[in-house]
Amino acid sequence: MDSPSGWLGRFRAGLARTREALTAKVEDLLGRGVSESFYEDLEETLIQADLGVRATATVITRLRARAGAKTPDALRQALVEILTDALGEPAPLTLTPAPAVVLVLGTNGAGKTTTIGKLAARFKGEGRKVLLVAADTFRAGAIDQLGVWAERVGVDVIRHQAGADPAAVVYDAAQAAQARHVDVLIVDTAGRLHTKTNLMEELKKVDRVIRRELPGAPVEALLVLDATTGQNGIAQARQFKAALPVTGVVLTKLDGTARGGVVVAIAQELDLPVKLVGFGEGLEDLQPFDPRTFAEALFTPTPG
Repeated sequence: MDSPSGWLGRFRAGLARTREALTAKVEDLLGRGVSESFYEDLEETLIQADLGVRATATVITRLRARAGAKTPDALRQALVEILTDALGEPAPLTLTPAPAVVLVLGTNGAGKTTTIGKLAARFKGEGRKVLLVAADTFRAGAIDQLGVWAERVGVDVIRHQAGADPAAVVYDAAQAAQARHVDVLIVDTAGRLHTKTNLMEELKKVDRVIRRELPGAPVEALLVLDATTGQNGIAQARQFKAALPVTGVVLTKLDGTARGGVVVAIAQELDLPVKLVGFGEGLEDLQPFDPRTFAEALFTPTPG
């Protein structure tokens, strides 16, 4: 596991595009001194980084209230503290008692299946017995892709034929999880357009089957969002949150966007914790999200 300093370095590297777009501008503003134009320009800069109007307003209001923060160092530290507070406490996954269920939600292309593979590798590395569930039965390719990940990681997968009832696949998986003494059941789900009402009804059915067949099992309903979609991801999240008891967000492809501030918008506008973030394709590139590390990576200068 990375040390705090090592993980900060990885955050910096993963947020390179956001830092390039945001940090240099903020540093320039900090060097000008505090004035009304400073707050106006900072507000514009934060919105451009996709913090969102609400989160940006919160940051600016709280920064104005810190009358003692006038020097660049003091303002920088204030921004770190304000952003950390806005993001809330770290929110680890709840995986006990076994069997725990991780229900992975999101639209096609967000990175659901890859996230599942990385989660399976992480959990197996922690000594947990993992079972994957191919409940995205609408695309044969999704079933095959999950099978490839299962083979790569070295875990079993429950699957039916393409077109099968997703709830039936989940029912079989719940029985298998109990019979095989599985620690974590990771469920892939369909990700057609989030505006499709029938998809949401199918996901609700899957959720009901899980809770009926595994009473008392912790259920992490994780919504996978592609960071490169920026504010569009907020609209997706609202649809899923309205349909299901979403417990947190996995934000993928943070290394591919200059708008990493969407992390803050998600926390503020959806009242959902960002639990995991992804910076690349490697198995180790999906990591627990730490608000302070994120804020420091954005607003503290790179050493040297």
